[in-house]
Amino acid sequence: MLFEVWAPHADRTALLLEGATHPMRRHPVRAGWWLVEADAQPGDRYGYVLDDGPVLPDPRSRRQPEGPDGLSAVVVHESFGWQHPWQGGPPLQRSVLYELHIGTFTPEGTLDAAHQHLAALAELGVTHIELMPVCPFPGRHGWGYEGVSLWAVHEPYGGPDALKRFVDAAHAHGLGVVLDVVHNHLGPSGNYLPAFGPYFTDTHHTPWGSAVNLDAPGSDEVRAFLLESALAWLRDYHLDGLRLDAVHALADTRAYTFLEELATAVDALAAELGRPLFLIAESDTCDPRTTTPRDEGGTGLHAQWNDDFHHALHTALTGESQGYYADFARAPLSALAKTLTRVFFHDGTYSSFRGRAHGRPVDRVRIPAHRFLGYSQTHDQIGNRAQGDRLSATLSPGLLACAATLTLTSPFPPMLFMGEEWGAATPWQFFTDHTDPDLARAVREGRRREFTSHGWAPEDVPDPQDPETRGRSCLDWSERSAEPHARLLAWYRELIALRHDRPDLTDPDLAAVKVAYDEEARWITYRRGDLRVVINLAKEAVRIKLGGGGRVLAAWEPVEAPGADGLMLMPPESCAVLGR
Repeated sequence: MLFEVWAPHADRTALLLEGATHPMRRHPVRAGWWLVEADAQPGDRYGYVLDDGPVLPDPRSRRQPEGPDGLSAVVVHESFGWQHPWQGGPPLQRSVLYELHIGTFTPEGTLDAAHQHLAALAELGVTHIELMPVCPFPGRHGWGYEGVSLWAVHEPYGGPDALKRFVDAAHAHGLGVVLDVVHNHLGPSGNYLPAFGPYFTDTHHTPWGSAVNLDAPGSDEVRAFLLESALAWLRDYHLDGLRLDAVHALADTRAYTFLEELATAVDALAAELGRPLFLIAESDTCDPRTTTPRDEGGTGLHAQWNDDFHHALHTALTGESQGYYADFARAPLSALAKTLTRVFFHDGTYSSFRGRAHGRPVDRVRIPAHRFLGYSQTHDQIGNRAQGDRLSATLSPGLLACAATLTLTSPFPPMLFMGEEWGAATPWQFFTDHTDPDLARAVREGRRREFTSHGWAPEDVPDPQDPETRGRSCLDWSERSAEPHARLLAWYRELIALRHDRPDLTDPDLAAVKVAYDEEARWITYRRGDLRVVINLAKEAVRIKLGGGGRVLAAWEPVEAPGADGLMLMPPESCAVLGR
């Protein structure tokens, strides 16, 4: 077997394989690379020694059986026996995504344990599961955004074969799988990349320290490292797409950006494999160029999260106005109407949170709605609250039904966060399991300091290192059969089925969406082709002028279609979908 490693600053390099040392030689063509041939079997442990230093795990390790600090293990991906051929799920335009965290999706917190609920997701009508990061990180439990081995799978989740079994089982249920990957930072604990080469640069700085090196000397190899890792997930694990974490934090001044290079390579791999693959960006720039095709001057990613839609919806539902919600909360239904028709609220407007103008308008004629995902809850928007409280902690079942309706009938491909569909009573809190006591203390104190500055009592901010914080965040699947959860779950199923059955709800034409609303009376209605969506967020019944005709296709509370006078009586905190 050929072992290769990039270590451009080393004078000597050796492979330690199952206790035996194999000196490596410089690659005859690739500068900075070292290689050696050695007999190896799947599962054999190995690492690299640079200039007589300590044994380090492989930067491109496919498995870390003892965690990020241990030796790497040989993996032969071709030996896995895939059971279910897969040609890919529906395109993004017709997709319904479901974000989940393996460590809290079940009490066991493993990929194999998650199999038991795949049938429920398929029955719900989901088309794609979006897994939060699965790369190895120190300890057992965490969100996964501090991964340090970008080619491997967290061993407590089950390791590489468990991810393959999960993807294979999901495909058997007709579910695609998208993986959240983090390219903007690593660590902070267990990250050995700086010992091998210039993976990071002080040319730019990020909230996590030195930036990943995308444009300084040595960046060609760093970009190749990230790009090949991304392609390996899609190829070796049969994944359908990747969600790219915080692409706005990728400091990259090169003319041909890393994101363009990655999108080009993924499109080429899709053509090679004969099945669709897509990239979904998380970005706070409100810039449509992120998903504009490359031949039109954009980056060419396939879709991006739309936090502006979330913020408008959240303020309309809750009345919250702190932090980045402030601009949306001034007139939340107006903000919601703008995002339903123009995607971004901040499209060049002033952002009080940033203290400057922000965003860029979306060309509604050229850019289709399925370039932007819509959602009422995500891991970020729940977990980054002091107590990790979901909408279900404060909203009535009727308002939760309204949130579902706005998300599932909007122009955007909808994304749900696990448990949202039944109004899970469990919170989803920020939890860690750092093995470094100094880092654990810093995270605990930093979390409390952050929220006490916003008025929270320190004792009310959960300790991220307390195992109970993770325990509280695990879904309680028994809730689904009890009220009011069962009724809400049935509503989600009904709306998703309607979205699949009615092409008007997946029409990508943003310019065709027509909205009317009354800020004071707290109602909003919009037209999607021949369908009309009616939402009353008020605590009182309202009469809404809709015009005559049509019939009720779905309603949270019993309602009658508009009469001859064109008026429709909507009960308090209720919603309905009408058709011709």
